[in-house]
Amino acid sequence: MARGKSSFITRAPAVVSCGAALLLLVVSPLTAASPEELPAVEMLWGVRIPMRDGVHLNATVFKPRAMPKPLPVVFTLTPYIADTYQDRALYFAQHGYVFALVDVRGRGNSEGRFTPFAQEAHDGHDVVEWLARQPWANGKVAMWGGSYAGYDQWATAKELPPHLATIVPAASAHPGVDFPFFKNVYSSYVMQWLTFTSGVTPNVKLFGLSPFWAERFRALYREHRPYRELEETIGNASTVFQDWLRHPTPDAYWDAMAPTPEQYAKLKLPILTITGHYDGDQPGALTYYRRHMRHGTKAARDRHYLIMGPWDHPGTRTPQKSFGGLTFGDASVLDLNDLHRQWYDWTMKDGKRPEFLKTRVAYYVAGAEEWKRADDFEEIAKERRTLYLDSPGGRAGDVFQSGSLGPEKPAAGSPPDRYVYDPLDTRPAELEMEDVEAYYIDQRWALNLGGNGLVYHSAPFAEATEISGQPKLELWMALDVPDTDFAVSLYEIEPTGRSISLADDILRARYRESQREEKLVTPGAVERYTFDSFFWFSRRIGKGSRLRLVVRSPNTIQLQKNYNAGGVVAEESGKDARTAHVTLYHDAEHPSFLELPIGR
Repeated sequence: MARGKSSFITRAPAVVSCGAALLLLVVSPLTAASPEELPAVEMLWGVRIPMRDGVHLNATVFKPRAMPKPLPVVFTLTPYIADTYQDRALYFAQHGYVFALVDVRGRGNSEGRFTPFAQEAHDGHDVVEWLARQPWANGKVAMWGGSYAGYDQWATAKELPPHLATIVPAASAHPGVDFPFFKNVYSSYVMQWLTFTSGVTPNVKLFGLSPFWAERFRALYREHRPYRELEETIGNASTVFQDWLRHPTPDAYWDAMAPTPEQYAKLKLPILTITGHYDGDQPGALTYYRRHMRHGTKAARDRHYLIMGPWDHPGTRTPQKSFGGLTFGDASVLDLNDLHRQWYDWTMKDGKRPEFLKTRVAYYVAGAEEWKRADDFEEIAKERRTLYLDSPGGRAGDVFQSGSLGPEKPAAGSPPDRYVYDPLDTRPAELEMEDVEAYYIDQRWALNLGGNGLVYHSAPFAEATEISGQPKLELWMALDVPDTDFAVSLYEIEPTGRSISLADDILRARYRESQREEKLVTPGAVERYTFDSFFWFSRRIGKGSRLRLVVRSPNTIQLQKNYNAGGVVAEESGKDARTAHVTLYHDAEHPSFLELPIGR
């Protein structure tokens, strides 16, 4: 559910752009083969699948023409219209499976009205049980897909349909975790996705009309209008946007869309979770995984496998060697269609376990360009290394006069650093006038803080060092306003000066203690702010490279703007704006630090 070039992180401006941005996955063509090399496929058009409330979903079914016996069925439940995944359906039908492409309720040729996330649990259950009863089915049903189609695999599984044999959720969006907001901060992209999925048609051209969306987002930003008027600015008032805004925290509204601890405990089917270092839905995918590890039975946990590749959001289904200015080794380009086939063969046809899944966790180490494996995802890091923030004379305002990240705690009396965030400053929009192709190595935002942010560099690494896991950042800060937002970004800076984006996090000050309950800031109070939701990544930092940490308040057309007044953020506008003066402390009493997970 993320844009091809970003995730909930808007990498070009190097700030977190919430919510895993759900995306139509434009499927790359599969390897061509002559008709003599592949089995003939039969298509069943306009298959009507009845739901429990009388609504019928539309399916297009592909199956091998020669079927001496019923076969397992794989299906995708998608809001992006079945035609999008035709190549996948043909692949699996040519490799011994029936594949059903099912339009979600209210989209394509399915009846009813599409309400994102609200309907897929019951509908998915009913699709599983209906498919299992068909004459061409042997009673074993699996699911395929990522992003929204990863979400609805978990939504379906939590209803425990008896004939669901396995799920393979890739890049799974998690309502209330990474979409439509991340850490309680909404993105402008939410309305782009909602317009893409409005009505019954695909709306592909409108969705991809980048200049239109940038111009509309920029209009809201420059006119200092409240975020709740985004749909009016876009021109589409037919969506659930206003309903979502009434739930700005991960409350019961969002909880109802995900498995409960009791449902996790009842899951018995084998699961293969797939995500990537740069996958915008990584927070969602790992939330499902970790909650199942916490609440599932030992037998179920032992049958849950995880693959963490060096991929962006689309790459979790069709890996690409290069994207966003980064290039990875040949080993990074897995044939995920074949891996899915092997998984289905193992779980539904008594085949062998895929050779790639030697242990329950496989992760790719960028830089080293190799796959490593582990039995416990949380034990991949062998140690945690702490780097403390400091700065000479309290000067850390840009990349040229930056603060430091080092192993020694700062001395008593070390002067703090300061920056200013003015929500009425629209200069940053000038950096967003064009698309940036090499967004993961672009430095324009780090080089153009304009007084809104602080920069810290480590010393050059004396030897190549693997970082594998989620960094943690603890900052002691004081504000003179009741609320503001923070974005933190971590980079590798190579000896050549090239910057590589590693991971980001975001935090709204009022939710510093809990994402579910707000607590406004007492102006002037020095408080701890913990950033523990960085993306998980694995990279061998090269000898001579340094780490760069950027701390700032996001000011971008891509995010819901916090005007710092402490009211309902979606309703605040320019008339409520208050300039935030942020003081970051790093002394003996307030040791701000970055904690790194060092790989094996």
